[in-house]
Amino acid sequence: MFAEITVAQLSEKLNSDEPFILLDVRELSELNYAKLTDSRLEVAPLSRLAREGIDALPESARAQDAVMYVLCHHGNRSMQVTAWLAQQGWKNVFNVRGGIDEYARRVDASVGFY
Repeated sequence: MFAEITVAQLSEKLNSDEPFILLDVRELSELNYAKLTDSRLEVAPLSRLAREGIDALPESARAQDAVMYVLCHHGNRSMQVTAWLAQQGWKNVFNVRGGIDEYARRVDASVGFY
């Protein structure tokens, strides 16, 4: 079981000073088409996580008590990663429902579509 947030809720978080990690699990090539720019953004492609497990996580995302919002293109890969992290013991991990595509459609079209 895992929790989710909407893209509207993510937008509120991005506009706050709240400490959290925004983990983008899309492939590196996908970042050329649509990307959020925030100092809290970290990238760990699902393919790398599948190969390397926890070792593929950025250092900042390895603390199991860190608040983390997981993002992908449509929310499917991020849902897998969120569920996996929750199974591994992360307590404050949330899937971003609809992914960056939903974010671009509902919050900020300048993020880009693909």
